[in-house]
Amino acid sequence: MDWENYLRFVLALVFVLGLIGLLAAVVRRYGIGMGQMAPRKGAERRLSLVEVMPLDAKRRAVLIRRDDVEHLVILGPESEIVVEMGIAPPPPHMDETDTSFQEVLEASEPKGDQP
Repeated sequence: MDWENYLRFVLALVFVLGLIGLLAAVVRRYGIGMGQMAPRKGAERRLSLVEVMPLDAKRRAVLIRRDDVEHLVILGPESEIVVEMGIAPPPPHMDETDTSFQEVLEASEPKGDQP
């Protein structure tokens, strides 16, 4: 084999890889094989992934939010387990300027004549 055969092989490989990349871009752009509905974009999304935490080498805990309700799911290689459904999302984080530490302490003190 001389260098022309090697060059022809390399050019054919580049051409085939380019065709594969072009096909992948077309599939991604037009959503071929994604079903009837295209995924929603921006603020219209109803489903989001809040947090993922690995439990061990094969399992992980996943917190999913759907319509302002969170669901805790454990995903394994052969099973999915819903641990808890209908978890209310945490309240928005308060800024330090909203409430001082002293105000929080005063609000948490028990009321009445207890010593």
